Amino acid sequence: MINEVLEENQDRMIKSEKAFEKELSKVRTGRASQTMLDGVRVDYYGTQTPLPQMATVSIPESRMITVKPWDVSVINEVERAILKANLGLTPSNDGKIVRISIPPLTEERRKEIAKSAGKICEEYKVAIRNIRRDSNEIIKDLQKEGDISEDESFKAQKLIQETTDQHIKKLDEIFAKKEKEILEV
Repeated sequence: MINEVLEENQDRMIKSEKAFEKELSKVRTGRASQTMLDGVRVDYYGTQTPLPQMATVSIPESRMITVKPWDVSVINEVERAILKANLGLTPSNDGKIVRISIPPLTEERRKEIAKSAGKICEEYKVAIRNIRRDSNEIIKDLQKEGDISEDESFKAQKLIQETTDQHIKKLDEIFAKKEKEILEV
C-alpha cells in the first residue's frame, strides 16, 4: 500500500519535471529553435492546425529558422500565423519557403526572459510540493485507518520528502542551465 503511494508520488513528480522541461524549451534564448514555433496554429482550410503538422521546420543557421509548408498554396497563411503568434519574429517568404531571422536579444530583454523562466520554475516547484502534500495526506489517512503503523507512516513521509527534494533540485539544475543559455550573449 505504501509502495503504491510512493510510486504514484514519484510518477507525478516525474511528469511535472518533464512538463517543466517542455515549458522551458519554448522560452526564447536568442538562438533559433524548432520548438519556438510549436505553439503556432495555421488556418489550414478552416481548421487551426499546428505548424509542425503541416510544414518542415529546420534550423540552417543559429539565428535562422526556415519553414517549408508541404502544401505551398498556404505559405501566406503560414506567414500570417507566425506574425499573429506575437513571438517578436518577422517572417519573409519567397513563394516556397518562409524564412525567419532571429534578432539578437537586448540585455534587458534577456533579464526579463530569465525572470519569466524563474517564475515558471517556481510554479513547478509549487506543483511538486502539492504532490508531496497529497501523498502525505494519503499516508496519514492510512495511519488513521490503522492500515499502517506510525513508524511506517514516518518512514514513508521521509521518503516522500527525499523524493521531493530530489525533484526540486533537478528543477533548479534545469533552470540554471536554461538561465545560463538565456543570459549568454
